[in-house]
Formats: sequence, C-alpha cells, structure tokens
Amino acid sequence: MPDERDPFLARSLQQLQDNIRRAGPAATASYSLIGAILLLGGAGHLLDRWQQTEPWGLLGGLLLGLLVGFYELAKAVLKS
Repeated sequence: MPDERDPFLARSLQQLQDNIRRAGPAATASYSLIGAILLLGGAGHLLDRWQQTEPWGLLGGLLLGLLVGFYELAKAVLKS
C-alpha cells in the first residue's frame, strides 16, 4: 500500500488506474478480433480435415473471423 504522505506515488497510482480503465474497451476489441480469427479459422481447419476440402474451410473460417472481429472492433470504436 502506498504511503499516504507521498503525493507523487498516490497520484501516479491514480493515473495508472485511470489509464487502465480507459484502455479497457480497446483491449476488449483487440482480444475479440484475435479470438474470432483464431476460433473461426480453427473451426474451418477442423471442417477441412473432416470433409477433406483443404484449404477452403480454413480460408472461409479466416475470412469470417476477420469480418466478425472487425465488426466487434468497429462497435467498440463507435461506442466511445
């Protein structure tokens, strides 16, 4: 716990908390983008292995992942 008599440390910790709070939506949007690409790309890869349609399932999954990810990113940007 910071010493209450040290105003510099208290202000620094307060600024850090404020920055983390403001960065939350951007972090969520970036994780959504990466997660959608990985999840849907992986599902496309599994579909390819099951149906032996390489590389079309993977490409379709990656494209769908990009679309979903960018949609979530745009939603986060336009909200703020």
